[in-house]
Amino acid sequence: MRFTALSAPSAARAAWVTLAAVAVALLLCALIFVFYGVSPGTVYGTMLRGTLGDSTGLAEVARRTIPLLLIGSGLALAFRAQFFNIGAEGQLLLGAVFAAGTALFLPLPGILLLPAIFIMGAVGGGLWAGIAAWLRRLNVNEILSTLMLNYIAVAVVTYLIAGPWKGKEVRGYIYTDLFPENGFLAVIPGTQVHWPTLVLGVAGALALQWVLSRSTFGYALRVVGENPGAARYAGLSAGRVATTVALITGGMAGLAGAGEVAGIHHRLLEAGQLSLGYGFTAVIVAWLARGNPALCLVTAPVMAIILAGGDLLKIDLNMPFRVVDVFSGVILLCLISSEVFIRNRVTWGSGRAAGRKANG
Repeated sequence: MRFTALSAPSAARAAWVTLAAVAVALLLCALIFVFYGVSPGTVYGTMLRGTLGDSTGLAEVARRTIPLLLIGSGLALAFRAQFFNIGAEGQLLLGAVFAAGTALFLPLPGILLLPAIFIMGAVGGGLWAGIAAWLRRLNVNEILSTLMLNYIAVAVVTYLIAGPWKGKEVRGYIYTDLFPENGFLAVIPGTQVHWPTLVLGVAGALALQWVLSRSTFGYALRVVGENPGAARYAGLSAGRVATTVALITGGMAGLAGAGEVAGIHHRLLEAGQLSLGYGFTAVIVAWLARGNPALCLVTAPVMAIILAGGDLLKIDLNMPFRVVDVFSGVILLCLISSEVFIRNRVTWGSGRAAGRKANG
């Protein structure tokens, strides 16, 4: 087997290789379930019936789609610019911190509070990502810096809710006081689906797709991501593009954090209660979308089904708590491995025969 590099892989090739990678991931997970002693048909049937076949399950899928869509569309843009942001989890948390601080300590009247909550959430997430962009200018790898900043963000949240922001009526768990009622986000009745944030996520994904494909900045972003040498020759600043992309993707994660505290919890909680690993799962959302923010409208609900279905597996089939991590890890591994098949043509044979076949 030989690999022959393709100068310009087609979108169709990327699509079918991605679908094949997901299929392989599902087969590998099926083998894991067999070794665990559970029928793969039972596992996948339970997930689909409990999510797509049930109104409560659908609401859970929609609830989890919201942060995945916001974060994933931002990450899709970042990955397209070769800014590998692995810190969306921390950016979500800092967005929640800024949003909670606004709700608790800024006495804004009536309808002004919710817009301020979201604006400050985006500022918090953007600034946290901006630290990694600044460090990148100092030759610090953004994968390491964004990953480490996640842990600092968790510590910041814990310090605030256990210290200066600790609620007056705290018993056992630590959290802040409740937001004022005009800081509560509207939800679909009977669910925890805060629909204004969902609308914001859809609009954000479409807007980022427009920026990527239609704007001057989008052109510069694509050039920097696809051919850094050509970008330098054309006078494009990779550092400036990376900083802008970091602020955008961090801001989207911050919006997700603001939506979670204003739409569901109405207070600042411990990090593990604020986010169910949305920042890390959104990496898969963005990777499935192949750098196209609009495609996150499809990939975010797919991963939301896995997250919501994973809870059903824990309850209905008594499977391990980390079963969702198995799904996510295998899918991400297969997606990363599939990159070689997108960028190269596979030829079979050996020696000159394979070479002639590749050249032909």
